[in-house]
Amino acid sequence: MERRSDIALMRAARTDSRAFGELYERHAVAIHGWLRNRVGEPAATDLTAETFAAAWQSRRKFRSDYADSVAPWLYGIASNLIARHGRAESRRYRAMAKVPPDMPVSEIDVAGRLDAATARGRLAAALARLSGSDRDVLLLVAWAGLSQPEVATALDVPAGTVRSRLHRARQEMRLALREGDLGEGDLG
Repeated sequence: MERRSDIALMRAARTDSRAFGELYERHAVAIHGWLRNRVGEPAATDLTAETFAAAWQSRRKFRSDYADSVAPWLYGIASNLIARHGRAESRRYRAMAKVPPDMPVSEIDVAGRLDAATARGRLAAALARLSGSDRDVLLLVAWAGLSQPEVATALDVPAGTVRSRLHRARQEMRLALREGDLGEGDLG
């Protein structure tokens, strides 16, 4: 049996809940992982459920003319939900900035992801300093692996806005790395 595309499943999901279930099975783990990195485990589980509930409710509004995958749309929904819970994310990064570099942080592997284990505190502090919109763009690129056009779709902003937000966020991360005389890591 041939695997149906996300777009075909979304069209079918307008009248068939099983098709939406396939989309959930296809994307829930990635969405949950990205949310877990952003807000921690307890909130990630709730936000994953909220993301798919919102997607279900707005499935008829999905525009397939600008995407070949529903992933950017789902990340956009998740990003909007995070914005509502944004203060908790900033507090989390500020707390991480105070954790000694040799202490493991089980919920998020910023050091491994950005290839700067000893700079975890500085990077977390830099993430906390970013505006929510700049942080969204950086983490959609770095953690979710979305392309800049997909981020533009996810956040419903022009591609140029994504480029400028990503540039600002990368500059902040580079500055945080330079403060510790470390090499640059993978900033997306």
